[in-house]
Order: sequence, then C-alpha cells, then structure tokens
Amino acid sequence: MSKTKNVKKMAMDEVSAEPFNYPPELSAGYVVRIAHRLLQRELEETLAFSGVSRGQWFFLRALWNEDGLTQRELSARVGMMEPTTVVALNGMEKSKLVYRVRDKGDRRKVRVHLTETGRGVREKLLPLVKKINDRATAGISAHDLRKFHLVIEQMTENLRNEKE
Repeated sequence: MSKTKNVKKMAMDEVSAEPFNYPPELSAGYVVRIAHRLLQRELEETLAFSGVSRGQWFFLRALWNEDGLTQRELSARVGMMEPTTVVALNGMEKSKLVYRVRDKGDRRKVRVHLTETGRGVREKLLPLVKKINDRATAGISAHDLRKFHLVIEQMTENLRNEKE
C-alpha cells in the first residue's frame, strides 16, 4: 500500500462520533488558496490591457527564463497538462508571441521560441507584476519573506514526496 493510501486509511480509521473542529483559517491550504485567488485576480486585471492572458503569462515567464523548451518541458515547468499547453500556444502564436519548430535532432519534439514581440512584452509586464508582488508583501520584513519562501518550498516538497 502506498504512503498516500496509508495516510488516507489512517485518517478514516481515526474518524470518531465526536465532531472535529478545524477552522478554515488554521488550514494552510485554505489561507494559501485565498491569497492565491487574490494574487491571480490582480494578475488578470494587470495583464488585461496587454492582450496577454493569465495562462499565457506563465508560459511567457518560463520561456523568458529558457527559450526553446519543448512543449512537454514547457507543460512541466508551468504545471499544465499538455493539451492545455497546446491551446495556450495556439493563441500565443496567433498573437505573435511565440513560434514552434520541430526539433532537428528528434522530429517528435516541438520546440517553442519567443518572437521579438514575446521578448518585448517582458520589459512592459514584469515591472507591473512586480508591483503586485510588492503590494502583497508590503509590511513584511525581508527575513519573514525568506522564511515564508522556505516554508512554502518545504510544503511543496512534502506534498510532492507524498505522491511518490
């Protein structure tokens, strides 16, 4: 039995007739979700004028870090399913943000490259998105922000390891 199944079975074994009290504000998932939704709404509103969707934004970020990724690599970096990536890339091609080419060494792979327009929107959009981040982190010390990042990274690692 996998680790995940063991945890779920143990959780079911521990169910009692007594009502369990677990307020949402004590749940890491709940508070992260609320912050995430607010950040995503701000991102959508900020990007709206540019013609770049929130979904496209994540692909642009990945390509700004490493141009020429395969569609599969891009999906993995952004955490999207491959069919979703294809739909987003189709829109991005129509908007002249990216173009795709077959890999010369492996014709099964399709590499995604930024166009001049795709590279150019970086200088317009990154400062705007940084303002969202600055607003969200206002009043939080650098030390606490470093700690926050370490905590979130550890939570992410814990959950990734749980699935393996």
